[in-house]
Amino acid sequence: MSTLTLIVLLLLAVVMAMLAAGTAYAVHRHPAWSQPLTAAFGAVTLMATLLGVVLAR
Repeated sequence: MSTLTLIVLLLLAVVMAMLAAGTAYAVHRHPAWSQPLTAAFGAVTLMATLLGVVLAR
């Protein structure tokens, strides 16, 4: 793998972790929305699905 590919993968992992943490925090602050872990996993799943669609083109 090239260095650019590794940097992009690392950046993607960081963004997905931030998305999961941000979603879990927002749901933790507003408990009526959902359970924090369920929302975090849902956000990561949505991001992975969108990434899969983009890479499949």
